[in-house]
Amino acid sequence: MALHTETQQFEVVNVNHQGQVIDRHQMEAKVFKERVNDTILEMVAIPGGTFLMGSPQGEAGRGSNENDGSGNQVEVAIAPFYMSKYPITQEQYQAVMGDNPSHFKGTQNPVETVDWAGVKDFCKKLSQLTQKNYRLPSEAEWEYAGRAGTTTPFYFGETITTDWVNYRGTFPYGEAAKGEDRRKTTPVGSFPPNAFGLYDMHGNVWEWCEDDYHENYEGLPRDGEAWVKLNSDDYHVLRGGSWSDFAKFCRSAVRYWHPSGSGKDYIGFRVVGMLTPEI
Repeated sequence: MALHTETQQFEVVNVNHQGQVIDRHQMEAKVFKERVNDTILEMVAIPGGTFLMGSPQGEAGRGSNENDGSGNQVEVAIAPFYMSKYPITQEQYQAVMGDNPSHFKGTQNPVETVDWAGVKDFCKKLSQLTQKNYRLPSEAEWEYAGRAGTTTPFYFGETITTDWVNYRGTFPYGEAAKGEDRRKTTPVGSFPPNAFGLYDMHGNVWEWCEDDYHENYEGLPRDGEAWVKLNSDDYHVLRGGSWSDFAKFCRSAVRYWHPSGSGKDYIGFRVVGMLTPEI
């Protein structure tokens, strides 16, 4: 049952090369709320636009798979969509699927240890319950939403600290100091969001995307659609980094892969929907 669409305000934090706060400002986003059995799913409106996907040359920690094969970023156009405000929580997963496979228990912690088939089954059942089309984000949608208009390694700026992200803080990025190594997930929304109003787009859990994994962006669809090979279901893209990763693996451009048949306690997911303005 649909509840309503509302405008939510939130604070965005920007940091310098050392991870020190240099700016705080208020932003707002349109959020659609829907009751799913005994829980609420919040979906944030993501505006359409174009962006450069991948990392620029010279970005510290840049991987060889973050470009078009010639070292360049790729311009991609993204249509408007809605994305879940947080990674899907254990409470939400339980409400849809009737169980909770997570290793790190907590109703508001992200669900993890769900393999590809389980994630796809969740999207199917959620769509049936709500009579709307929910799915995984394409890799391009994920990065566009995660960056929220930024071009820096992180949506916070040039680096992160464990004040702002749940990652292995003993391995910092750039000029940031070492921080905490929590060695577990944290409740969603524990840290500041990006400028679109999305939380935990760095760290906490890696997130499944719809795309099959490719070695680079040569041949990437330029319209934001998922890049799926015919009759292939072996390895799928992960984005965002996790509680167990070094800071450099939590950058906006970082991409990783994981076999479809395996779920881990550092992998979760969030959903997107091509929802109408009338909702």
